[in-house]
Amino acid sequence: MIKSNLQMVRIQFILFLFIPILACRKEGPGGNDPVKFASVPVSTMIKPGVIDEASGITDSKVNAGYLWVEQDSGNPGDIILLSYSGNIFKKINIRSAVNRDWEDIAAGNGPTAGVNYLYVADIGDNNKVHSQYIIYRFPEPLATTDTVSVYDQLRFQYPDGSHDAEAILVDNASKDIYIITKRDALSSIYRLKYPQNTATPDTAAYVGSLSFSGVVSAASSATNEILIKTYSALYYWKKNDNESIGQALSRVPVQLTYQQEPQGEAVCFKNDNQGFYTLSERPSAVSSVSLNFYKRE
Repeated sequence: MIKSNLQMVRIQFILFLFIPILACRKEGPGGNDPVKFASVPVSTMIKPGVIDEASGITDSKVNAGYLWVEQDSGNPGDIILLSYSGNIFKKINIRSAVNRDWEDIAAGNGPTAGVNYLYVADIGDNNKVHSQYIIYRFPEPLATTDTVSVYDQLRFQYPDGSHDAEAILVDNASKDIYIITKRDALSSIYRLKYPQNTATPDTAAYVGSLSFSGVVSAASSATNEILIKTYSALYYWKKNDNESIGQALSRVPVQLTYQQEPQGEAVCFKNDNQGFYTLSERPSAVSSVSLNFYKRE
């Protein structure tokens, strides 16, 4: 009995030492390396009046030091070049493209090898009244461009009726497109498999759902990292090699520290992988919003 009690004391002492170590260890999903970004961003005010309804953002790969921003319904069919320092450089029009409710923008691979493409997602549907949605795909324009005249229209529908969505991800390995819904009880994930049809509408395939809802933006990095944003939180995954985005999102994410914005609807990784940006819409009661950069630590 005495021996048994001594063994129990030893076990309790070992656990006393070991459990705090486990509690302090924070591992990124899909790997053993901890993920760490600044808890307080570097913020740069955006001059009000030009980008007041930002709904998507992505880092430009052909215009160094600039980000692409799109705005949602009621705005022209333009994409906007915004510098890292928060200065608006210019607007580029997507000729004849209707901004019914543009809700996200992504940069990634496409049909032609070695060419970087932009994907502009007209996928918002607050009242779930539309039967089809469009993603515009075109080679990323240079800053000297005034108008994008040639683009693919990737029309699609869902297999189970209408959905309101505000986030897309492009898998650079497979070139599949993932759409993540906002208002479902749990945000659903759908996939448009490459090569997407440019002549007739595709039907997106249901992949699964997240453990939360309210998704307003998503981003992926060149190193297989994924961010998904709601108004109040940011979630992080690390995709393993030879794993699809859908498979990665089936795992439990790490929740990052996030400084809540007035109506933050946009997130993207910086191309050099040193952090990520967020950007908010400007509600009428707010005088200005900021471009926020969370540096990797």
